[in-house]
Amino acid sequence: MSAPLTRDNGAPVGDNQHSQTAGPTGPTLLQDVQLIQKLQRFDRERIPERVVHARGTGVHGEFVATADIRELSRAQVFEKGTRTPVFVRFSSVVHGNHSPETLRDPRGFATKFYTTEGNWDLVGNNFPTFFIRDAIKFPDMVHAFKPDPRSNLDDDARRFDFFSHVPEATRTLTLLYSNQGTPAGYRFMDGNSVHAYKLVNSRGEVHYVKFHWKSLQGIRNLDPKEVVKVQGQDYSHMTDDLVKAVARGDYPKWELYIQVLKPEQLAGFDFDPLDATKIWPDVPERKIGEMVLNRNVGNFFQETEQVAMAPSNLVPGIEPSEDRLLQGRIFSYADTQLHRVGTNGLSLPVNRPRSAVNNVNQDGAMNTGHSTDGVNYEPSRLSPRPQDPAARYSQSPLGGSTQQAGIEREQNFKQAGELYRSFSKKEREDLVNSFGQSLSGADDESKHIMLSFLYKADVDYGTRVTRVAGGDLKRVRQLAAKLKD
Repeated sequence: MSAPLTRDNGAPVGDNQHSQTAGPTGPTLLQDVQLIQKLQRFDRERIPERVVHARGTGVHGEFVATADIRELSRAQVFEKGTRTPVFVRFSSVVHGNHSPETLRDPRGFATKFYTTEGNWDLVGNNFPTFFIRDAIKFPDMVHAFKPDPRSNLDDDARRFDFFSHVPEATRTLTLLYSNQGTPAGYRFMDGNSVHAYKLVNSRGEVHYVKFHWKSLQGIRNLDPKEVVKVQGQDYSHMTDDLVKAVARGDYPKWELYIQVLKPEQLAGFDFDPLDATKIWPDVPERKIGEMVLNRNVGNFFQETEQVAMAPSNLVPGIEPSEDRLLQGRIFSYADTQLHRVGTNGLSLPVNRPRSAVNNVNQDGAMNTGHSTDGVNYEPSRLSPRPQDPAARYSQSPLGGSTQQAGIEREQNFKQAGELYRSFSKKEREDLVNSFGQSLSGADDESKHIMLSFLYKADVDYGTRVTRVAGGDLKRVRQLAAKLKD
């Protein structure tokens, strides 16, 4: 029997003859990974530092599935007892390759699972939510966080000029300016998928899930005073702690949990559950696996720098949800890796799937393969590469007209207030001082708009940050009164 046709991540192709479309006469969908990958690779057949997540460290390990969730997903990685090699890359998001790891920033938590069906990349952060809900704003957000292009200096005014137009960022900004924005070490933080994904079982039934890595080392963060002390001693404190722990056999461990929603449950929330700026409160978590990191890299560049993580690296039984931010990341991450690592980057040892890659993508820079087959097209009777019908995407009912509009259930502030009220007295004090000091450098209008977001989330929160930032509380109240809940 001939080996099946696969994508570059080793996952089988369900249909290589037809693009995914929105119904029989609708437009082609961006989430069609096979279409996009084929075009991307074709565009680059003829023949740098990451823009984000530049500063990072990587470790090898193993994931063990501990629960039977065949009713949710047919992915073999989740079959109880299955052991899967993994590579995890931790990182800061905004700051450059040699920046101090004490700088306030979200932290990337990206896991490459080398499954028997191809590579699956779960690319997330230590925060469970993100700043924006639509991928079209991602370049703007990153530009606002990056240094001023004129001086190459950080500028709070630029950030808050942007975020004063982005009320949905309030919860994640609250996390950023809390002590969770300065973790004590990679071992001492959780990881989150941020986005919802679809799990699909053997009957084609779909459930929406969010993934959550829980650190068995506990959560530890640095407060502002500790940040100053640590930065003066070790600007690589997070990498140093992780590498040394693994080297001495103190292997860090995490448990993997999922939250599960049926498709019909999505409409029952007072916010959009597929909005990446939201968590799923009161949805129970279920443990499905355990991960241990037990081997440091042998060569930092060849492994940590060249690893190419992308949410488009999926396997049968795991699919993207309709989350607008995730839909853009499916394209953007794979595309940036093609630019950064190269057309044949997925054939590098750290990226190469354990399952065989069998397709007709060809040529390009750094192609080290040894192809002897004269058939570099598909379909073919001379050298058939059959498709796997079981790998077809699940079917999703669609309706309506094409549009460019915001989501209907925004609810930008409620969860930010709940987060603030969940903090201890000291955590609130550190958050208020850190956020207020940063806001004091914003222009007057942006500052008061941002303060109104915090006041809308929680009156005490907004009031206290207003005092630290030197704002006008009366003006903040007036602006907050005009905001929708």
